[in-house]
Amino acid sequence: MLDTICWDSNLIRRYDLAGPRYTSYPTAAQFGSQVGTFDLLHALRDSRKALRPLSLYVHIPFCANICYYCACNKVITKDRGRAHAYLQRLEQEIQLIGCHLDPTQRVEQLHFGGGTPTFLSHDELRQLMAKLRQHLNLLDDDSGDYGIEIDPREADWSTMGLLRELGFNRVSIGLQDLDPAVQRAVNRLQSLEETRAVVEAARTLQFRSINIDLIYGLPKQTPENFARTVQEVIHLQPDRLSVFNYAHLPERFMPQRRINSQDLPTPEQKLAMLQGTIEQLTAAGYRYVGMDHFALPDEELAIAQEEATLQRNFQGYTTHGHCDLIGLGVSAISQIGDLYCQNSSDLNHYQNTLADGQLATSRGLICNADDRLRRAVIQQLICHFHLPFAEIEQTFNIDFRGYFAPQWPQLQAMAADGLIELDDTHIRVLPAGRLLVRSVCMVFDAYLDQHNRQRFSRVI
Repeated sequence: MLDTICWDSNLIRRYDLAGPRYTSYPTAAQFGSQVGTFDLLHALRDSRKALRPLSLYVHIPFCANICYYCACNKVITKDRGRAHAYLQRLEQEIQLIGCHLDPTQRVEQLHFGGGTPTFLSHDELRQLMAKLRQHLNLLDDDSGDYGIEIDPREADWSTMGLLRELGFNRVSIGLQDLDPAVQRAVNRLQSLEETRAVVEAARTLQFRSINIDLIYGLPKQTPENFARTVQEVIHLQPDRLSVFNYAHLPERFMPQRRINSQDLPTPEQKLAMLQGTIEQLTAAGYRYVGMDHFALPDEELAIAQEEATLQRNFQGYTTHGHCDLIGLGVSAISQIGDLYCQNSSDLNHYQNTLADGQLATSRGLICNADDRLRRAVIQQLICHFHLPFAEIEQTFNIDFRGYFAPQWPQLQAMAADGLIELDDTHIRVLPAGRLLVRSVCMVFDAYLDQHNRQRFSRVI
């Protein structure tokens, strides 16, 4: 079993840097307009030839209400009819993509994200799932991991029943915080009863896994009131928990300008929230998987980490990293072989491009040999906290210490500080370094410098 976290305030202060979350390497910050639709079609052809299994991400951008902290690609509207034109183009994209895949390529993983996927009506959800099943090989035996993000204010028992009927077996529930003062400060009023009703429905309907999202660092939060939220969530007994650090970047995300920066907790209070949350969740039996994620010991992610099969992609930690990931919808990102590509993030441009019969690919990159090597190193560290050099050397035909000679002094400094264990055969992230694993990964990032670090959130 992996070591537990060792809290070291001194190390956290020194290594709490701004940097990527490494849902990919290279990160989306490196995407450029040199990659377009032709590259996507070429990658789909290779996927079809290799008959690789698939993971689908479907982006539904609509929300009825704005949450001030949100940095997602979204459209705020009370008009449910706004979804009609979007769904027409999304279904057209599904059909175009399906033409370039083999009917036997199984969709092992499916995730609806947003926005608020349950903004759609029951009939729209039925129609969208029918279109996916018509053009792609979705599984009918409940063996796939088919998840959807839920806003409890936009879901009831009948909605949950419909989702289960359509084949969804995982739910991720946005909660963020239960304190009324915090909820008012971020414009997200949501009662514990609403959340509990969705959790109970998911359990009764035999959804396989329930995840709850929390955010620490929001306005009006204190270590004491956030601890009360965490305790209530523990009583709900989700299988997984995501505890995200709020990054206040009002210059980049306009809704955050409605947050009074004077209401934000201090860095010391944020650290106290995180430390307290880790202690509460650990005492309740949750395992720290990494990068804000906690899971019960018998949950799939915890087991995969124990068995060294855990991977990471644009959907976060996953057991389906061997699949080609296809993103559908505005701003959605695909990872197919060595290709990363992203649809246009502008709703009108996305819809107009598809109206002209073209896919809406707007930017991306194709990994080179160095990218593939560094991606493997970062993936191993961020998923398993242990990197044996021999595996990398054999796979990529390099001498690890020689290849990364410029980085070696920085690694030695981290070893001297107690973040990692380092010798000529391996790197092991120590218990004091597990919360700071992003900082370790940054050492191997060839694209990261002081200038472009400012676009990322801090590690903690």
